[in-house]
Amino acid sequence: MPSAPVDPRYPIGKFEPVPYSEKTRDALLTDILFLPRQLEYAILNLDEFQLGTPYRDGGWTIRQVVHHVADSHINAYVRFRLGLTEDKPTIKPYMEEKWAVLPDVERVPVNVSLTLLHALHTRWYELLKHFHAGDWERTIVHPEHGKEFTLWEMLGSYAWHGRHHTAHITSLRERLGW
Repeated sequence: MPSAPVDPRYPIGKFEPVPYSEKTRDALLTDILFLPRQLEYAILNLDEFQLGTPYRDGGWTIRQVVHHVADSHINAYVRFRLGLTEDKPTIKPYMEEKWAVLPDVERVPVNVSLTLLHALHTRWYELLKHFHAGDWERTIVHPEHGKEFTLWEMLGSYAWHGRHHTAHITSLRERLGW
């Protein structure tokens, strides 16, 4: 029986939280550390036409995806710092759909966001790898979801987020033979 086609919106599946373990923590920290390199490799040798290609019908272009990952992970880094230094801070959501169509997304080369991600993830990884066990239980309040999230849940979510968007690009490349 043939397998069902992969949903191009979720090429690695939807995010599923997992319980804390040191092994899982180490794997997620590795995802954070290496995401910029993996994303950079995913877009290697793509031309302007290819960068302007949506990863699926109705989806963002590869260019928008790369800039979105930078925008999202900048916010994530700040959210972790707030969660680590404040008691249950309420984070500031942002309208990612509107951010994805701002002029810089179309005009600034993707290598600028990749450079930003390399620097950001170096700092973020260094912060996270020194967390104490109780730090993972600290929470932030997300007003759009109306609930608290632990920093552990956020680590899993953002590690998944990087893999998710990288897979958008690599699965498009596979489908189109790039």
